[in-house]
Amino acid sequence: MDLSTILKPEAVKVVSTASSKKRLFQQLGEAAESCYGLKCTHAIEALQERETLGPTGVGHGIALPHARIDGLDKVVGVFFRLEQSLDFDSVDRQPVDLVFSLFAPSDSGVEHLKALALVSRTMRDSAICSKLRANHAPQTLYAILTAGGASQAA
Repeated sequence: MDLSTILKPEAVKVVSTASSKKRLFQQLGEAAESCYGLKCTHAIEALQERETLGPTGVGHGIALPHARIDGLDKVVGVFFRLEQSLDFDSVDRQPVDLVFSLFAPSDSGVEHLKALALVSRTMRDSAICSKLRANHAPQTLYAILTAGGASQAA
């Protein structure tokens, strides 16, 4: 598995403003709907429900919000590079600017965990994060993510 199997190029975006976590989830839901056909409201509700279990801000400016969705047939992802950092209740209390969101079928066990592990490993790579923060073109961000993910296949 590599990131190109779960992330479409059009699901990589640079977001100029996300005024709150709730608004960010709205934007993630809209992107999931337009790229993968997920119902926006279902995606938002699932992200918010998962977030009540504990914040998905993992530190170092990175958030990995994820959720399980009924009716989805495979794990899919949305990546946002935020131009303005956002408070996300992260474990290190730092705002986030890199957000990789995963949506998985409600009955996916191992597949969801493998995808989450792959995204987590990729986003822990400080060189990849530096490149992501230094670029503004979605095509370039996608290339960075998929090149980094391919070399760290699960």
